[in-house]
Amino acid sequence: MRFLVMATYTTQGIGGLAKEGGTRRAEVVQALIENSGGQVEALYFSFGEHDLYVLCELPDNMTAAALGIAVRAAGGVDTVMIPLLTSEDIDEAAQVPIAYRAPGR
Repeated sequence: MRFLVMATYTTQGIGGLAKEGGTRRAEVVQALIENSGGQVEALYFSFGEHDLYVLCELPDNMTAAALGIAVRAAGGVDTVMIPLLTSEDIDEAAQVPIAYRAPGR
């Protein structure tokens, strides 16, 4: 499964980034994902709403949740793990029968 990870450093985390540098933090993130059975496709630092964007492949949702919990519990980074769906995934989802009534109808 493919995920987009958006990360925002805490004050403590940005201090660590300044001390260690971006290359070292990128290596840590890559090792974390690879040691969890995943693969990093792209990793970019940014400025704005989030400080780091990682496009990666992970074995499953449980692995993604475990990574998110571990990283946020460490206290240096707040993360958002977004599952990414292919157009084929959406085609399949559109065929699942769902009964829904819009409000007021």
